[in-house]
Amino acid sequence: MTKRTLGGTNRKVIAVSGFRARMKTKQGCKVINNRRRKKRKNLSI
Repeated sequence: MTKRTLGGTNRKVIAVSGFRARMKTKQGCKVINNRRRKKRKNLSI
């Protein structure tokens, strides 16, 4: 029998590391600002 491929739920990913989730905390805001400073195309998921 073959093994299953790695799976995950998009809802959980967004709840943990989405833009709104990041902006809720002080550390998350720092992450977003650092990514803005580096001119990242995607700030978050």
